[in-house]
Amino acid sequence: MTAAPMPEMPQERPWYIPPAEGFRAEDLDHIPELPPHTELIDGSLVFVSPQANFHLLTMDVLVAGLRRTAPADVRVRREMTITLGPRQRPEPDVLVVRAKSVTGPEQTTYRPADVLLAVEVVSLESEERDRERKPQLYAKAGIPHFWRVESASGRPTVYVYELDPATRNYALTGIHHDRLKLTVPFDLDIDLTEVDRL
Repeated sequence: MTAAPMPEMPQERPWYIPPAEGFRAEDLDHIPELPPHTELIDGSLVFVSPQANFHLLTMDVLVAGLRRTAPADVRVRREMTITLGPRQRPEPDVLVVRAKSVTGPEQTTYRPADVLLAVEVVSLESEERDRERKPQLYAKAGIPHFWRVESASGRPTVYVYELDPATRNYALTGIHHDRLKLTVPFDLDIDLTEVDRL
């Protein structure tokens, strides 16, 4: 009895199999059929799960509050990537960027120098990334402000961090439950209980 010959492997590698050196930031713009909101962390593709209601409503409250109070020289974006390096292209839930960094409707990413604030709304599937790895990457890239948002009985609790430029680490500057009132990165006042009315 003879064994059947092995089928030949296709010449092109399928998009879901990483190259030996890992994916690179620019690959996110060129991989066909890539699921929406795919991130690149440490050279690996990270796919997002379906969003929970808390996650979606919290982003809506934060985006509306930030846009209402933002000065003319900044823009508020949701779910856009930041190219932090050749193998790092995370997608914060919300970010505040310098207006001059917005290049047009085809833009897919920002540079760290253009970002004033990155916000992560923690989900069950992304707890470690949102609490540990992504803040490390944002701090190392020099992004001056980071907010981590957690659910407290269905309402957002916002942990506010500011970058210590000497250590390139974030320092916790406040924990906000019902109201987020800050003077940096600009004067803002957001009613977090608004999530109950959406």
